[in-house]
Order: sequence, then structure tokens, then C-alpha cells
Amino acid sequence: MADQQAGGTLWDKARAVVQAQVVDVAFELFLANGFDAVTIDQIVTASGISKRSFFRYFGTKEDVLLGDIDAQGTRLAAAVAERPAEEDPWTALERAARSLPSSSLPDERAFAIARLMVTTPSLRARHAQKRAEWHCALVPVVQSRLSDSDPDSAVKATAIVATVLACLDAATEVWVGNDGAGSLDVLYDVAIATVRGRSAAV
Repeated sequence: MADQQAGGTLWDKARAVVQAQVVDVAFELFLANGFDAVTIDQIVTASGISKRSFFRYFGTKEDVLLGDIDAQGTRLAAAVAERPAEEDPWTALERAARSLPSSSLPDERAFAIARLMVTTPSLRARHAQKRAEWHCALVPVVQSRLSDSDPDSAVKATAIVATVLACLDAATEVWVGNDGAGSLDVLYDVAIATVRGRSAAV
């Protein structure tokens, strides 16, 4: 059993290494040629893997860039659920998000991915599809922080989650429009403060 577990761990590590290498190769192709112009055949050829192997790592070409966005939503929901019960939903969401590990991507790469996502319709559509799963994960934990006797708790929780995600999208679009100048976190804080009718702490 121990050997099987060790083997599984080694396999997972090897898989992660290959997956990261494919992402690096594809990213350079996307930057050089544009996302839409690059084919999966070009990615697998440049990466030295088979198309069958590609689809073991990624569901679509868009997933090469979008990575584990759906899993991020699950982690955020778990972090919100662990926040103190007395925190209101907005505070719990904010502090839960800040408690999660930050992206390990260099700023210039994070910006390049954001720009590709904002300017490529197929990436935007896939991103929206993946982020829809965030709603499914987040709404129940946000609703649990509202009054049990409130008949409108479901719609309020849904509205809060939708607003938070819309603010994140708005901040990203402005960040890209500013050519990466400034901080995405600050822009997000300003967006949230605006919809909540208060001043952002910047």
C-alpha cells in the first residue's frame, strides 16, 4: 500500500511537471501568434506530447490558460465557511479571499494572461463557464451567514456573490485597459467599495 501511495505521489508530481511545461510552451505560442491563431496540434508538436496526452491534462485549449479556476472557487467557498460566524457575508468573502495563497505567477505573466482573456471571446466564454461553478459553491455558504428567518436570503446571497465576481471582472478589465499599471487588488477594492457605497481603503 505504501508503495502504491508513493507511486501515486510520484505520478502526480510527474503529471504536474509535464502539465506546467505544456502551459509554458502554449503561453509563448499564444503571445507570439495570438490565442485564436494557435492550434492544439501546434501546441502538442511544440511540447513533444501526443494529442491524446494533451486531452488528459486539459479539456480544451482555453483550459491551458485558465488552469484551475473552478478549483479556486471551491477553495474560496471552504475558506468562507471557516470564517467566524459573526462576520457578515461581505467581510467573510473579503477576508477568506485574502487568506488564500496568492498566485505564484510573475506580475507580467498574470497581466499577459488577463489581457488574453479580456480580448479573446472564446477565453471569456470559457472563463464565464468555469466561474459559474463559483456561484454554485459560494452561494450556499454566503446564504448561511444571513438570517434563517429571512425569506429573501437566497436572492440576497446570489446577488452578493454575483456582485463580488462582477467587481473582480470590472477591476480586471480596467487593469488591462491601463496596460497593467497599478494594482489589481486596489482596483478590486475600489469596485467593491463603490457598490457598497463606502470609501476604499487604499
